[in-house]
Amino acid sequence: MSRPYDFLLPTPDSPTMQLHERATTVPPKSYQRHDWQRGYESLKQEYDYAIDDVEGEIPSQLCGTLFRNGPGLLDINGQPVHHPFDGDGMISAISFRDGRAHFRNRYIRTEAYVEEQKAGKILYRGVFGTQKPGGWLANAFDFRLKNIANTNVIYWGGKLLALWEAAEPHRLDPHNLETVGKDFLDGAIAQGDPFAAHPRFDPSCDMDGGEPCLVNFSLKVGLSTTVTIFELNPAGTVVRKHAHSIPGFAFIHDFAITPNYCILFQNPVAFNPIPFTLGLRGAAECIKFQPHQKTRIVLIPRHPKESMQILETHAGFVFHHANAFERDGEVIVDSICYESFPEVEPTSDFKQVDFDALKPGQLWRFHLNLQDKTVSRELIEERCCEFPSIHKDKVGRSYRYLFMGAAHESTGNAPLQAILKIDLESGERQLWSAAPRGFISEPIFVPRPDSTLEDDGWVLTLVYDSTHHRSDVVILDGRNLNKGAIATLHLKHHIPYGLHGNFAPDCTIAG
Repeated sequence: MSRPYDFLLPTPDSPTMQLHERATTVPPKSYQRHDWQRGYESLKQEYDYAIDDVEGEIPSQLCGTLFRNGPGLLDINGQPVHHPFDGDGMISAISFRDGRAHFRNRYIRTEAYVEEQKAGKILYRGVFGTQKPGGWLANAFDFRLKNIANTNVIYWGGKLLALWEAAEPHRLDPHNLETVGKDFLDGAIAQGDPFAAHPRFDPSCDMDGGEPCLVNFSLKVGLSTTVTIFELNPAGTVVRKHAHSIPGFAFIHDFAITPNYCILFQNPVAFNPIPFTLGLRGAAECIKFQPHQKTRIVLIPRHPKESMQILETHAGFVFHHANAFERDGEVIVDSICYESFPEVEPTSDFKQVDFDALKPGQLWRFHLNLQDKTVSRELIEERCCEFPSIHKDKVGRSYRYLFMGAAHESTGNAPLQAILKIDLESGERQLWSAAPRGFISEPIFVPRPDSTLEDDGWVLTLVYDSTHHRSDVVILDGRNLNKGAIATLHLKHHIPYGLHGNFAPDCTIAG
């Protein structure tokens, strides 16, 4: 019996799937664990240099800066963090102009970063299990949050902001990446208030006469969870802010938008605060997946006077959404869905993760029928995939092309080593792979200036090259990944595996 979207699932022999890779041969397993592990070494040095080791040619039309954020410091004076999500944030900026490129990185000088660097030891507990030295007694009843500012970086309203979803943003100088300090959005948030790390950029907001706007949310959890929606105009001013209460505990990393809705997936998890309170576990280690509960899909109208809706679907866990749009009375959401939450254990070592024992993230399409209050879902891509990226003008709208990080192999779970492009209309796939010794980061699609074609542009990604223990900036042709890399920019060092970033076409760092 065929499943919906089977026409979109190519076989290994499908003529629509072509594999372009660095190596002429890839061993039976596309990666070696020790190669992947080295990408998690700290980068202690801050650099500032023109990139002159380039294979191929940087497109002359590619102008602006790729900003990336992620945990750059994975130990403090030799004391390792328990999980990379606890690592201090480091911004990398690759600036393009006139066919040349410049690199700069800086650590975000958060208060905790400065304190710990001065002390030469860990002073704060991490959400994902990092503990202060001294065992549980030294950690019990210590509820201080270390704002590590390590998840995303955006350029909006003339501000460069480093984001971490549990606290306020940090503002940076966009030209030299120096830390300016905490940013409270001109008083829209208070000290310690959260501002999520996954804003969405609406290319044309009806409420603002077609002007673009930034949409984001925040969570304050308890027996019920308060979701606050923020909308900022191009000047960076908060023009709409409204709060809503949803029942139960919520752990939500990302959301999606349409012109009329913010859509959040309330994953079926429970939080037991006792081990955290007693200093035995980090907060995230106290989250447990509830497989027998439903996933709640929360639709919050962007027009504040309208009512919130909550629908339910099968249990699963979603970190990231690709996009959402409205069509024929439905809201359609494309999301990377996992069978369960990948739980973090106190005794575990993230570098020793058994990929084969874990279910992969896969791309699913959810149809939300608001009249019937029903949800149906379809598998779009069964290959292990993450970090979806689309054309910026298609956010919240019907779209055709999607770029994602993906595993080299078509089945099973594995580190991301490839970039996958899906044509959602024809079902065509294109795959560019850096296997066996390359490991990719989140791809960013950058449209070609003045082009009207949705996939006409470049896909930018950082690739960790374990052979040389360095990172490359790889530029691919968005229309045809099968061409291979247009340009490969070899950095002088590696960049630890990052999380999220954005391309700012109107910002170029000083070189």
